[in-house]
Amino acid sequence: MVGIKVDTGALPLKFNSNEKITEGLDGLAKRIEEYKNLGAVFTKWRAIIDIDDKNSIPSDYAIDLNCFNLARYAKIVQDHGLVPIVEPEVLMDGNHNINTCYNITSKTLKSLFNYLKFHSVDLSGILLKPNMVIAGKKCSEQASVEEVAHLTIKCLKENVPDQVPGIVFLSGGQSNELATQHLNQMNKSSEAFSWNLSFSYGRALQQPALTSWQGESENIKTSQDALYKRSNLNSSATLGKYSIDLENI
Repeated sequence: MVGIKVDTGALPLKFNSNEKITEGLDGLAKRIEEYKNLGAVFTKWRAIIDIDDKNSIPSDYAIDLNCFNLARYAKIVQDHGLVPIVEPEVLMDGNHNINTCYNITSKTLKSLFNYLKFHSVDLSGILLKPNMVIAGKKCSEQASVEEVAHLTIKCLKENVPDQVPGIVFLSGGQSNELATQHLNQMNKSSEAFSWNLSFSYGRALQQPALTSWQGESENIKTSQDALYKRSNLNSSATLGKYSIDLENI
């Protein structure tokens, strides 16, 4: 099925701000009509929430404004009969620990679903694309696969209504293997949840193919094989049937 990213990118929230606001609501309804006529059935909008204790971010203002725009986007898309993928990404670029990520992700999701309700968005007709609850890349203490899976599910259960049919995680800068392991562990979990947990990875799905290809036509088959393998491994993770041993087959 064909979909399209419809936001117009992130800009500074205010003058000299370290925070970003994702824009693109102006003219969105008209653009959606065009995309629908071209065959699109789903759309995507990404909001960026950065964590930086030194600069006291994220602010409540940045979280709420981004979540308001996400919800308004979702309503416009649904009014035109398409499915909105709603992507509030708490970045993992900093040195924050997993508990800080948990708290900010929880606050972001709470704000998001308050605004989705405010805009009368049908939650059964969206896909949520969140980050996993994970320590920042620069943090000296990285959590185990089991802890990431546990805290991510806990955060989701506390903030995401059961009506949401699917949660498709972003990889957010994780390695290929680690993103797959985390997804697999969540689907292996004995904890009960109502949503389908799947993936909408960018780099963690495409990197092996791009590395194999290197822009050379003679590498096309190798590149396709790499993409197929990574897709297969992540597909297995949605069923809780991935094993690290499969990486070497």
